Amino acid sequence: MDEKQELSRFVIDFAMTQGACAAGISTKETLDGGPPSTDLEYVLPGAKSAVTFALPLDPEKIERYLSKQDHAGHQDDNAETNLRASGLAVALATYLDQHGHPSYAVAANAVYRKDMPGGMSDFLPDISHRYLAVRSGVGWFGISGNVMTPTHGAAVILGSMVTTAELEPTEPLPPDENICDECYICFASCLSGLMDKKERTTVTMGGMQFDYLKRGSYHRCDLVCGGFTGIAMNGKWSTWSPGRFPVPKADAEVGGALGKAVMSSWPRPEIDGGFHHPAMPAHRKLNFTCGNCQLVCHPDLDERKRRRGLLFKGGVVVQHRDGSLEAVSPEAAEKHLAALSPEERACYEEV
Repeated sequence: MDEKQELSRFVIDFAMTQGACAAGISTKETLDGGPPSTDLEYVLPGAKSAVTFALPLDPEKIERYLSKQDHAGHQDDNAETNLRASGLAVALATYLDQHGHPSYAVAANAVYRKDMPGGMSDFLPDISHRYLAVRSGVGWFGISGNVMTPTHGAAVILGSMVTTAELEPTEPLPPDENICDECYICFASCLSGLMDKKERTTVTMGGMQFDYLKRGSYHRCDLVCGGFTGIAMNGKWSTWSPGRFPVPKADAEVGGALGKAVMSSWPRPEIDGGFHHPAMPAHRKLNFTCGNCQLVCHPDLDERKRRRGLLFKGGVVVQHRDGSLEAVSPEAAEKHLAALSPEERACYEEV
């Protein structure tokens, strides 16, 4: 085994030893022709390769989160797994650097290019873990655009490390074995309207094509996953958000709706826990309230259906004056809102 092969085998073993459920290697050649966020030299001049890996989220905490029994458990697990993914990238980059291969650890999440026309608010990542993951065989694209791993579906956190070392690329997973059977449970679980049911986005990397449902404005995710709104159109279920602001159909109107919802929700009582996001004004904390399209996507279709049932039957979330969240029946939620003062109610819906 030559040095290139040995080092390639080592970096995969390094990630798997530290808890990854999948890991792969992409190179400048295998990423050639890809979107701007596949340009490894954007973060490291002279970069030749990248290692991408997936860390699984706790399935028991996902179940309690989807069924609205426990919010904090999955939120904490999600935040901690993101930190673990970033830390694993740092550990591997540091190791390779110590052995003469300058390397760069890509943060797992919440890093956006500031040199775009809209700055950070364009939400273009420095490096796309998703694209590197599907090209290197960590997982397949589901129709949602999330990466589905063979063992844990989309319920994973991705991380990457970019290096000047020359590594051997790993192959993408066989398309005919893709566990995404286009059941559209992810689509049904998304209240933001992010995915277009008919149009697709096709990405070419290293001469190979990958596709998923076309995505609309990412401000849709900000509005729903950011916790500012989260009620289903039928009013019978919600995300963990107590908000009921409308989500516009037109992408051009979403930014304005987001700004309005952010300001209207400002006086809400603070929720325990949470995390800081660079796009949140005044360094205020956010709380994880959705992510449903990712969390319902299990490798087994029956389990996907079960998780969808947990989500849809879990009720509607309301917020109490002490900041706590509670899932109640749709009827109880209406009574809760009706009992609020007009000023309080305006924090959650248009009045």
